[in-house]
Amino acid sequence: MVRKSAETVNLTTSQSLGALLGSARKTMRKDKGLSGDLDRLPLLTWVMFLKFLDDLELARESEAELSGEKYVPLIEAPYRWRDWAAPADGLTGDELLSFLQEQNTSLPGGKWGDGLFRYLRNLSNRRDPRGEVVATIFDKMQVRMQSGYLLRDVVNKVSGIHFQSTDELHTLGSLYESMLREMRDAAGDAGEFYTPRAVVKFIVQVTDPRLGETVLDPACGTGGFLVEAFTHLAAQVHTVAQRKVLQNGSVVGGEPKPLPFLLAQMNLLLHGMNAPRIDPGNSLRHRLSDIGESERVDVILTNPPFGGEEERGIQGNFPDDKRTAETALLFLQLIMRKLRRKTGKAGRPSRAAVVVPNGTLFGDGVCARIKEELLKEFNLHTVVRLPAGVFAPYTDIPSNILFFDRSGPTKDVWFWENPLPDGKKKYSKTAPLQYEEFAPCLSWWNERVEGPQAWKISAETLLAEGCNLDRKNPNARDETNHLPPAQLVEDVLDKEKQILTLLEELRLLVGNGG
Repeated sequence: MVRKSAETVNLTTSQSLGALLGSARKTMRKDKGLSGDLDRLPLLTWVMFLKFLDDLELARESEAELSGEKYVPLIEAPYRWRDWAAPADGLTGDELLSFLQEQNTSLPGGKWGDGLFRYLRNLSNRRDPRGEVVATIFDKMQVRMQSGYLLRDVVNKVSGIHFQSTDELHTLGSLYESMLREMRDAAGDAGEFYTPRAVVKFIVQVTDPRLGETVLDPACGTGGFLVEAFTHLAAQVHTVAQRKVLQNGSVVGGEPKPLPFLLAQMNLLLHGMNAPRIDPGNSLRHRLSDIGESERVDVILTNPPFGGEEERGIQGNFPDDKRTAETALLFLQLIMRKLRRKTGKAGRPSRAAVVVPNGTLFGDGVCARIKEELLKEFNLHTVVRLPAGVFAPYTDIPSNILFFDRSGPTKDVWFWENPLPDGKKKYSKTAPLQYEEFAPCLSWWNERVEGPQAWKISAETLLAEGCNLDRKNPNARDETNHLPPAQLVEDVLDKEKQILTLLEELRLLVGNGG
């Protein structure tokens, strides 16, 4: 008998699932109600979510039967996938569309009752935490497809996915992330909730969340940080008890926009989290002074939106001398407040890694007062300066990562400048930052010495100089005179563009009182 290698099986699984999803998306392109990937991916997501949920229910029913226990299903007949979707010749056309979204409709089996979406929204009344997740996801869900026949084709294709298969689940998680990247490319200005995978992986690696700690992303978008943190924690699980710890609140998030909220839920489910805990409200909506120790967490990893403006009602939740409309500065204050003051269960101080624009580094006024608190009350131990174009083509604003913890006031701030690879002018959509480019920083992280990319400045100096963190690398080599004339001209133009971008950001900060 010839045995297939695991690599061959995974390749076959990837190819078959990729073809299946590609076929489903091709079918959706025929429907006039869907205008692009920003419509198609959410629809495919909720269809896959319902199939995933039914597979999970079937697995739990089998486990309960084997152990002689009574199983109470989350979703009852005739609303289960197996009732209305699994039969290839089941509901279709207008009958299918009616079953999904009408308040009073014909159900499989000839009865009348609530449509599927209305039924799912009412699951919040159940004690099962998954009911709240499902109800929140379908709270404002709409079926955008106009053809119930094309929708039936999509449902039949998704029925071919086996969410109980470890190989398929792992592969589907990877394929889903690829679809998220495609949607990012289609999103244009809406791409603010995406962070390059290399940056996410680097941040999780150096903050190193430990099992038993709670990881928060208060602006989680499609869940990139949470998925990476969950995967990092899952590698530490070796017992049933540890798996229970992993599943019960190890990663939590907040995302007010309906589309990324839905995508984050599915992203986490596909990576093995049974009941994702994502708050659908604005994380800034609570008064800062009302956040107590019980609401604090061990680790915060996030890339909060910047350049946005918050309404006065939100600004009123912050101290009088630190109020601003600038979203990034409000999130920075929230993160500082949400870090646990006491040493966590893993015996380490609470800590955060936050992506911020350059404007946060050099801003004065409210911005400087926030940084003063950061230096005096927290240990801002590292600022990683990212090269130009990391978030291209969505924004050219230079960005940085602030790393700080609750171990005490800052003594020295280390700066690390991550350079562009040799011969590369800037990153692009087709040639993004790679995780391997962080290798020198990872090697330096635990044994720090000054060098061409690393330097440190005392907190005393920074406080005396207005808390300006926008510090030039004193050890950088000046290669300007050795460049050919054409490249010199191009460098000058690039620098001018960066200056204009920074001035625009500064204008926003000044206009918002930052």
